[in-house]
Amino acid sequence: MSGMKIKWRIAGFAELRKSAAVQADLAARAERVAAASGEGFAARSGVGKTRARAAVVTIGYPAIRRPNDMLANLNRGR
Repeated sequence: MSGMKIKWRIAGFAELRKSAAVQADLAARAERVAAASGEGFAARSGVGKTRARAAVVTIGYPAIRRPNDMLANLNRGR
């Protein structure tokens, strides 16, 4: 067993981080958090240079004034 080596295929990690399944999962998580946070919050997602990303953003001044609504609902994204 000591002669066993693992050869990491770095390109495979990049493919995984940008895959459609990961994009869908991140988008769904962001949507759940935005929905639980109430009016004034929206989910955004996309693919960056190295990975898929998702975020919950405020869309209006009233939501900006109550950031704790979003923070309290972060666990709902799981």
